[in-house]
Amino acid sequence: MLAHNSNNLVGRVAVVTILLLMLIGCQESEPKSHFEQIKQRKTITVGTLYGPASYFSSDITSSAIEQELANLFAQRLGVELEVVASSDLPSLFLMLENKQVDILATGLSVTDQRLAKMRFGPPYYHVTQQLVYKQGKKRPREIADLTGNLTVIDGSSHLETLKKLKLEHPQLNWHTTTLYDPDQLLKMLIDEKIDYTVVDSTVLARNRRRYPDISLAMTLSKPQPIAWVISNNTDDSLYGEIIDFFGQIQSDGLMVQLEEKYFGHVQRFDYVDTRAFIKAVSKTLPKYQLLFEQYAGNLSWLQLAATSYQESHWDPRAKSPTGVRGMMMLTLPTAKQVGVTSRLNPEQSIRGGALYLRQLLDRLPETIAKDQQFWFALAAYNLGFGHLMDARKLAKKMNKNPNSWASIKQILPLLEKSKYYKKTRHGFARGREAIHYVDSIRRYYQTLESLSLRSVLSPKILELAAAEDSVPHPIPQSAIELQLN
Repeated sequence: MLAHNSNNLVGRVAVVTILLLMLIGCQESEPKSHFEQIKQRKTITVGTLYGPASYFSSDITSSAIEQELANLFAQRLGVELEVVASSDLPSLFLMLENKQVDILATGLSVTDQRLAKMRFGPPYYHVTQQLVYKQGKKRPREIADLTGNLTVIDGSSHLETLKKLKLEHPQLNWHTTTLYDPDQLLKMLIDEKIDYTVVDSTVLARNRRRYPDISLAMTLSKPQPIAWVISNNTDDSLYGEIIDFFGQIQSDGLMVQLEEKYFGHVQRFDYVDTRAFIKAVSKTLPKYQLLFEQYAGNLSWLQLAATSYQESHWDPRAKSPTGVRGMMMLTLPTAKQVGVTSRLNPEQSIRGGALYLRQLLDRLPETIAKDQQFWFALAAYNLGFGHLMDARKLAKKMNKNPNSWASIKQILPLLEKSKYYKKTRHGFARGREAIHYVDSIRRYYQTLESLSLRSVLSPKILELAAAEDSVPHPIPQSAIELQLN
């Protein structure tokens, strides 16, 4: 009897064990969510396009907004970022479809055609599509005026727009290419290899600092949202993380700071000033480049050169009505402070101005992000360190971030109003002038970064120039498809 009961017990234990093993096996066979797979492999793969707006690897250029956002997202998830950069959109879309990348982050507009095939995250800025031509050519004022070579990128939202326009304008024709990015198409337009192209408003604003003869003919779209893309063939787990990420950076003000960093200084465009600057880069900058390089210290010499151009247009004998003089327009007290005995001496002025800028940087609170510190130092160079500190204190009182340049840009104009400056330690200041001053230097700096002038700029710039010039400018016929349908 005891043996029989023992056998029954063994049998029951065996059955329970088998059931448990089957249950565990079922659980293990259940597919992990997309987000769990990313966490398990400890890597998120992001597809993007090569180019200044998305992904650009260089010793001297700043990161692109898409690359910075992707880095922040990977940090939030606690995984490594793997960037897969492509030169054309169709390849990126194919990689997403084949699950070779988790996300596309490359400034993609949300369009009806794409929504039918892909899933978009929250929008984080907006662009318009702008048809451009070269200054001096006849401006097309309506679609019927487009009689020359119109070339756009295959797979782009611009191509979708042209297809819609063709329904109303059957005579509209264009070419598509997969060999060039928007910046290269604009260079081809300047070189008169093509007559027209379509680019996003942010791309036009950035490139007009480099190619001032690019002119806007017409805007082809209403503002379109830009967002990240994931595949439709995936669960909600990664999508939820993207929603939370953009919600967080919007609520804590980080997205506003990024918009200011990449787009806040490029909207204003002065054709005459830009032409004059580019000419000065060619004719005047070579005389002083070695001095800027010698005394820049931990600054970029391009930053120092851009500041000097804003101050004096690289004129050693420049003088303002207020008595500041020289290449870096130093006041007498500041010149004495930094050991300058002759403000009209280019070397002394550049050395003294660079030293003063570094001193201002050293006085800034460490709570200001490093990629914004130079802008704060420039504001202090222009209106005085005390006034800058007044603006930071005022920002804090108004529940704005005193360490964000985007916030300080909102506060500085208040220093011109008695309601506010009477409550500050240092009183009235020309805050709007300081904003214009900083933005102008940022634009000059960006132009110096991107200009490829072999006879002027340093070896690092020349490497970029060589890389750009290696791109063949004529479009091979095999890369172009004439749109006749």
